[in-house]
Amino acid sequence: MGRTLDPLQFMLMAMAGWMNERQQQLIEYLQEENRVLREQTGKQRLRFSDDQRRRLAVKAKVLGRKTLTELDTLVMPDTLLNWHRKLIAEKYDGSAKRRPGRPQVREEVQLLVVRFAKENRTWGYRRIQGRSVKKLKRAGDKERMMVRFDEEEPSGAPVSLRDRDGQSATSAAE
Repeated sequence: MGRTLDPLQFMLMAMAGWMNERQQQLIEYLQEENRVLREQTGKQRLRFSDDQRRRLAVKAKVLGRKTLTELDTLVMPDTLLNWHRKLIAEKYDGSAKRRPGRPQVREEVQLLVVRFAKENRTWGYRRIQGRSVKKLKRAGDKERMMVRFDEEEPSGAPVSLRDRDGQSATSAAE
């Protein structure tokens, strides 16, 4: 048995067909407009601002490479997708947040290590590090490792602790 369409379904299908035809006409007009623009510019290279590149790249990514190759675009599909790739790379680039050099050691850690070094002159680097672990459980490994020891003072004095500025621990703590 065949089903009959009620008037509401028929009206919706007619409206959808009309809207689809209207969209297809709009696409064909824009493609023809692109061809005319390309004919006027000839081989001359079009210059786009960063904002224009950004807008085109976002729209191009949604369409995809296959659809872009079917269309007559002003810019090559590979170029559009390359712009989008660079846009995403900029978005997730953390270079603005980074600082040059080694991160600073918290003052609490510096003072503790200097105190251990002054109170226990015979302790080495490893022992001071182990004791600071017990005292500062929340200090990260990297932070503890950043306070370094010099092998020997230029004057031949015994091993001493140096802070990040190069001053000896005894002069820094006083």
